[in-house]
Amino acid sequence: MLRVPPRRRAHAIAALAAVIAAALPAADHLPSTAAVATVAISERSPAEIAKLLGTPSLDAIDYPDGVAPSAREVTLGKTLFFDPRLSKPGTMSCATCHNPDLGFGDGMALGQGVHGNRLGRNTPHLYNLAWNRVFFWDGRASSLEEQALGPIQAAGEMDMDLPGMVARLRGVTWYRDEFTALYGANGLVAENIGKAIAGFERTLVSRNAPFDRWLAGDAAAMSPEAVRGAQLFVGKARCNACHSGPNLTDESFHNIGTGDADAGRAKFVPGTATLTGAFKTSGLRNVLLTAPYLHDGSEASLEAVVRFYNQGGRKPTTDPLIKPLGLDGGEILDLVAFLGALTDPLRVDRPQVPR
Repeated sequence: MLRVPPRRRAHAIAALAAVIAAALPAADHLPSTAAVATVAISERSPAEIAKLLGTPSLDAIDYPDGVAPSAREVTLGKTLFFDPRLSKPGTMSCATCHNPDLGFGDGMALGQGVHGNRLGRNTPHLYNLAWNRVFFWDGRASSLEEQALGPIQAAGEMDMDLPGMVARLRGVTWYRDEFTALYGANGLVAENIGKAIAGFERTLVSRNAPFDRWLAGDAAAMSPEAVRGAQLFVGKARCNACHSGPNLTDESFHNIGTGDADAGRAKFVPGTATLTGAFKTSGLRNVLLTAPYLHDGSEASLEAVVRFYNQGGRKPTTDPLIKPLGLDGGEILDLVAFLGALTDPLRVDRPQVPR
C-alpha cells in the first residue's frame, strides 16, 4: 500500500477542503428560512388549483329542457351518430370523423369530407361539450343541437339536405317506432334528430382523470412531473389564462399566432380586429388522445404544442395573452406530463345500426 507522508497528506486534505469550500455558496448567500418558506408558499395547493380549474360537476350541465335525456333517447342519438345514412352517399357517419377510437377525432391534421375533399380545419373532439355554450372552432353554433345538424347539411362535409335525411330515416321501421315513442306521432323531424344526437353527445363526459383524483386528495394520483406541470399551468406558463375552469377552456376566441389565412371568429363578428384569425379555446380533457392539435392541425404532439406557445406562436398576434413563456426543457416536459394527467378514456360500444 502506498504510504503518504503526514505533511503531504495534511496539505492534500487542506487543498481538497479549499476546493469544496469554493464550490459552496458563502454563508451570506445561503437561502434564509424565510426565503425557503416563501418558495413553498408560492406553490398552490390542490384546493387552490381546484378553484382555478376543478372537476366538472354534473349538476352544472344546462339541459335545454332542464331535464337530462332518457336512456332511450341517448340510445337513439347514439345510433344516429353511427349511422352513415346521415350522409348523402350513405358512406359517412358522425363517427367517421369523430371516431371514439381516435379521441373523437379523425387523427388527421385537417378533416375530410364525404366526397374525399380536404376540409379547412382540424376535427375538434367531443369531450365534455355538455358544459359548452358555443360550438365549432369559430363559434357559429350556440347549442349542441345546432352543432349536431351543422356537418350533416354542410356541402363539404356530409352533404345531406335535412328533408332528404328525414325521408330516408322514415323508411326504417326502428327509427319510426323510436321517434314516435319519444317525440309523438309526428316526431321524426330534423329538430328531434339534432336533439337525440345532442343527447348522446352530452353523455361523453370525462371527469375522473388522475388530475381529478389528485384534486380530491389522492396525492399519488399524479406523478411528481405532472404535479410540477400543474403548478406551471396556473403559474409561470399562464395556461389557465385561456384554459380555465373544470373543462380547461374559457370558451372565448384567441389569435394564437399560427399565421394562416383563416378568418376564424371574425367571419361571424366582422369589424373586430382582435377576432381576425381567432379561434375557440379547445377544452383539454383527454387532450392526449386527440392529436394532432390546433385549429389547423399544425402541431403533431403535445410537446410540440407547448413549444409553440413557449415561443409565443409562429407569427405576430394582437392577442396580449400570447407571448413567450420562458420555459426550459424540463418545464416543457412537466407541462406535457400534466396534460397527460387529464386523461380519462371513455369506452363507447358501437351500436347495431338498424336496416
